[in-house]
Amino acid sequence: MPKSEKSYNPLAEVFGFPIANNTKKAKRYRAQKLCPYNNKVPNCTKDKANNPLGVCCIKHLDSSVITCPTRFREDWHIIENAAKFAFKNTSRWTSLSEVKLVDKNGQSAGNIDFVLVEYNDSGEVIDFISLEVQGVYISGNVRNPFEAYIENPSSDFAWPKGYN
Repeated sequence: MPKSEKSYNPLAEVFGFPIANNTKKAKRYRAQKLCPYNNKVPNCTKDKANNPLGVCCIKHLDSSVITCPTRFREDWHIIENAAKFAFKNTSRWTSLSEVKLVDKNGQSAGNIDFVLVEYNDSGEVIDFISLEVQGVYISGNVRNPFEAYIENPSSDFAWPKGYN
């Protein structure tokens, strides 16, 4: 697709790499649909398991904006920063993921993404916090540009404005 004044690129990061990254590793991640951000499984599972929408970040103005909740797990900074915010700097803590939440009748009310637990020297829980991670759901807005890019990955990829 030729570049023009009426084209742009909405994609900032695909399968964990900036779209201009054509290293062997980036190509492998695109070909195998892998997720480098601590997904529950090695592959990206956003939107569809068999045809995932591997868009981690989109462009907005002059910035990249995370759109995939799994992307927030890079190097576990989100968990570390939540612990620093909630607990004393000298505390001992750990985290659990996908913790089942039940109502007063024991019925499932869903899962909490992360529960961070502070414990004392004896291993007793002394405090905890819940952390729910949300990303913007944009599959209808970038599915077509994403698939066009995957068919022909190029650092100068462009998409006509106004197309879905």
